Amino acid sequence: MKITQLREKDGNMTLSTMDLDTFLQKIKTETKTKPISTYREQLRYTLPDKRCGEANRLPQVIPAAEFRKTDGVRQMKAYNGIVELTVGPLSGKAEVALVKRRAWEQPQTRLVFTGSSGRTVKIWTTFTRPDNSLPRKQEEAETFHAHAYRLAVKCYQPQLPFDILLKEPKLEQYSRLSFDPEALYRPDSAQFYLVQPASMPDEPTYRETVQGEKSPLTRALPGYEAEEAVIMLFEAAVQKTFTELAEAESKSETPIGEDLQPIVTRLAENCFRSGIPEEETVKRTSFHYYFRQKEALIRQTVRSVYQECKGFNTQCSLSKEQRLAIQTDEFMKRRYDFRYNTQVGEVEFRERHSFRFRFSPIDKRALNSIALDAQSEGIPLWDRDISRYIYSNRVPVFNPLEDYLYNLPRWDGQDRIRALAQTVPCRNPHWAELFHRWFLNMVAHWRGSVDKKYANSVSPLLVGAQGTRKSTFCRIIVPLEIRAYYTDSIDFSRKRDAELSLNRFALINIDEFDQISMTQQGFLKHILQKPVVNVRKPYGNAVLEMRRYASFIATSNQKDLLTDPSGSRRFICIEVTGVIDTTRPIDYSQLYAQAMYELDHGERYWFDQSDERIMTENNHDFEQIPPEEQLFYRYFRIAKNDEEGEWLSSAEILNRIRRYSAIPLSTKKVNVFGRILQKHEIPSKRTRFGTLYHVVECDRYP
Repeated sequence: MKITQLREKDGNMTLSTMDLDTFLQKIKTETKTKPISTYREQLRYTLPDKRCGEANRLPQVIPAAEFRKTDGVRQMKAYNGIVELTVGPLSGKAEVALVKRRAWEQPQTRLVFTGSSGRTVKIWTTFTRPDNSLPRKQEEAETFHAHAYRLAVKCYQPQLPFDILLKEPKLEQYSRLSFDPEALYRPDSAQFYLVQPASMPDEPTYRETVQGEKSPLTRALPGYEAEEAVIMLFEAAVQKTFTELAEAESKSETPIGEDLQPIVTRLAENCFRSGIPEEETVKRTSFHYYFRQKEALIRQTVRSVYQECKGFNTQCSLSKEQRLAIQTDEFMKRRYDFRYNTQVGEVEFRERHSFRFRFSPIDKRALNSIALDAQSEGIPLWDRDISRYIYSNRVPVFNPLEDYLYNLPRWDGQDRIRALAQTVPCRNPHWAELFHRWFLNMVAHWRGSVDKKYANSVSPLLVGAQGTRKSTFCRIIVPLEIRAYYTDSIDFSRKRDAELSLNRFALINIDEFDQISMTQQGFLKHILQKPVVNVRKPYGNAVLEMRRYASFIATSNQKDLLTDPSGSRRFICIEVTGVIDTTRPIDYSQLYAQAMYELDHGERYWFDQSDERIMTENNHDFEQIPPEEQLFYRYFRIAKNDEEGEWLSSAEILNRIRRYSAIPLSTKKVNVFGRILQKHEIPSKRTRFGTLYHVVECDRYP
């Protein structure tokens, strides 16, 4: 894989190529003349609207393809599949470092470095076809690259705190050679899969559509289909006609009555000024009054009016309020895209530009900006009018999880879910099957095919040393398109926020599971099995029942984790024995297409008793043995059937242990200690004094 470098010398452009390792050394070490540092220094004293002359001294770097010159014409020799994203402009080193860190968290990032200006960050990621091939013909490569750039922006933008600087996605797109000793390079980065597109992306703007429209109807009512426009304009003309005739009749002593002539004449005039075609006026007037027998008269009257009148489409019959509503609707649809995101419970918007992918939440600044944009076009809209529009049924409902799942391709039959599980090295032979079941359960909750009585209460728990990429594996389960709905930051001490997270997020990673305190264990158990969310939103008045989307996964560096004495059937504990392979490309479309196919064909996604028994037996190695349990087997044993032994309550046993061991054991643990005895199946009987256990006291002086 080679990239192209262009350098201007004596008015001529020279072309050369280099591999990525050579390029990496170039940006990590600067030549003695320090052209990049000089450029950055002079850039500090250059006005924003002026170009710094030092930029011309820096070579141009084209990462997308290797080019060569043939007869003085630049031609593509090989396509690399590298897409470059530019983030910025940024304010300083702190923001640059933050963006680099966020970009490096994505396993698809091949290279990330500071741009030549020092105010941007360059992100390189790679794309390939599902069969790991790349286009060879330049035309195919251009189409592939345009789609790849759009997908890269769509996937990376939600992960970054600052906007991506959008550029035209062409193969010749370049950036200046930079200097960054702290550039990060990952030669084995994961690749994006992209099926070869058939054509270039086509996103005509609303303005282009309107300008190409020949019909005066759609010009009169932009944003409406011709049939809808005719109906609205005609009904408004009818209403205006009768209003005018009523006013004329009140001023005259001669009633109009049922005389058709003045009605049709006045109606035809209003239709003419509204821009309705003559034939449409005739047809709708005839049907409106059911005067089919007088169609000839109506046609003649309308023809006369259309021949004599002037000012076609100059005076619409719509009222001021109707016209404002239509103008508002047209302006909003032409300038912006709106959607009500049910996942976050907010309206989001984006400006309708060719490469504007990111939806942002509506805030006061956005409302004021939209209102000012409307007023600059002569539309009298205020922020309250904008707010009324966006919080109405004019804005479509959007669910990102369902939108992703129900637009997947057909599954090709290859098992990718178990293959993803097998990238985690472990000794548990049931891991792949249990992960497959959990994955189906997660997707079933995302698409809403689960009864509200049940939740995905089981969570994989990856246990292993630091550096085994446990957290990275949890993150890459979720496709980049919807990774904004993944989180590894949940605070169980803030119970309402934690419960709202069940509706807000698709996958929650309980990172550092061993840090959960004993006081939070009960709430964790509650939230894992909570099927719906019943909370009052901030600034809300009513308690709402919201759908639960979230599934859980967890990681830990410590092995003795589970403290529930009644069992730990809610966790799939796995000891990670090596480094997880997170560099392998994941075909997310087929991965989730498999889950959708299996769910549609009745594959079981819930855990049955046999699964729970396997998990419980496997989790014994991960259970934390409390001191009272350890001391019990030091001083007591289970009485055999032929032994007399003693029948003691849990409190009596705990009191003796405390006396023998001299270790302070809280009396509050009596109930917990009773559950421990039941878990170990100590023979017991129920009496009026409580539950008694059949035990034999061991010799304390061996």
